[in-house]
Amino acid sequence: MNEQYTPFTGEISIKNVTKTFGRVRSLDDVTATIRQGSIFGLIGSNGAGKSTLLRIMAGIYRPDSGSVSYDGEDIWENTARKQDIVYLSDDQFFFTHGTIADMANYYRQMYINWSDEKYERLRAVFNLETDRKISTFSKGMQKQASVLLALSCCPKYLLCDETFDGLDPVMRQFVKRLLAEEVADGTMTPVIASHNMRELEDICDHIGLLHKGGILFDREVDAMKTSIHKVQMVLPGEEPDLGSFRAPDGNVLHVVSYKKSGSVLNLILRGEREEAEAAVREKNPVFYELIPLTLEEIFICEMEEKGYDFNSIIG
Repeated sequence: MNEQYTPFTGEISIKNVTKTFGRVRSLDDVTATIRQGSIFGLIGSNGAGKSTLLRIMAGIYRPDSGSVSYDGEDIWENTARKQDIVYLSDDQFFFTHGTIADMANYYRQMYINWSDEKYERLRAVFNLETDRKISTFSKGMQKQASVLLALSCCPKYLLCDETFDGLDPVMRQFVKRLLAEEVADGTMTPVIASHNMRELEDICDHIGLLHKGGILFDREVDAMKTSIHKVQMVLPGEEPDLGSFRAPDGNVLHVVSYKKSGSVLNLILRGEREEAEAAVREKNPVFYELIPLTLEEIFICEMEEKGYDFNSIIG
């Protein structure tokens, strides 16, 4: 269909992107890098600018300043690059009286990577009536139809805006599994925007927090989880000096939070697991255990240390 098309194998580079609508600044100097093969989660409250950023990444909106590039090529009005990108809007677009079969014919003409084999396989799995008007589907069924069509396009990058919203718990897990399989095969990089941290925790390996049009920070999930730990412990003597938790090399571990409930001390220590455990054992506790933090707990700690109220940001 497009003889100039060449697949890219690099990353999305978002540099200093700003976008305003009238007097409202939706995005303010946003910079981020999304590497191929990752599952990038974009978290933020309603109105944080997530949808605007995804539309700019898809080449639907043009930023007022800054750029979004794929493999060094700007996405704006770049037809060849858009062949590798599918954007799943929160409000899906379907032809007014269209069926899944009608939409499949449309996408088959638009995307040169379209796979009839994948379409037929996913159609059987989702078990949706392809000759029924999509407008008669429930919200959850329409979401399933959009995922079915999007994956059949075989995109390199899939931009998802609240894609799991409206799906029942079983279907949410199934769609997550489909996305994970695509990533494991090395064929796709999803970017998933949501206001629900728990929705992204079990699938994303990288999370960016968007607030008031700007990314406060983005981190690798594994790096966050291995550098901070919740500790419950019972000591035989007096309460410890909070500055006395030291790693084997002598460095003081930062106590992010401290709370005592009866004889049990609850701490959140910043440091690698081996360092935290060694620092706790050095106190000769009667009992101790290290408990994994949820991603939401980690973000709350991160934001509080930066002087932000995480709960007010996410809403």
